[in-house]
Amino acid sequence: MNAGRNSQSLAGEFRELADRYPDSRSALIPALRLAQEHYGYLTPEALREVAGALGTTPAYCRGVASFYDMFNLAPVGRHTIEICTNASCALVGAARVLEAFERELGITAGETTGDGAITLRSAECLGGCGRGTVVSIDHRYREPVTPQDVPGIIEELRRG
Repeated sequence: MNAGRNSQSLAGEFRELADRYPDSRSALIPALRLAQEHYGYLTPEALREVAGALGTTPAYCRGVASFYDMFNLAPVGRHTIEICTNASCALVGAARVLEAFERELGITAGETTGDGAITLRSAECLGGCGRGTVVSIDHRYREPVTPQDVPGIIEELRRG
């Protein structure tokens, strides 16, 4: 959550975004990104605020947000780990890498550790098809990752 931004300034930013487009709904993706940055995830309140600023409905905003995996509709950990499971990465062992993360963290893909530190996800494609298995850690790519790399990655995250 961005403590430096209050709801009034956030609403102003939504309006500024909307003013950049002939149809205010075209600002939906950047407005959702701002709301998520502010709240940590897209809360029902955040969806109402975006909808109000852009002249649409919270249901429409939620529908768009649910399509993209870059948006979170529920709380996530302080760190996010995503493992590419698409064909190229699958062929070089993505399932084993995902299983290693699940074992190391004690959770399954789609869950967050009990301490709220790490959310683990599988991803359809992270775009590094030539050097799989690709793993995104807080939106920074590591490639190639093997199951043997996982304990060190988790230790590094927990140390900060």
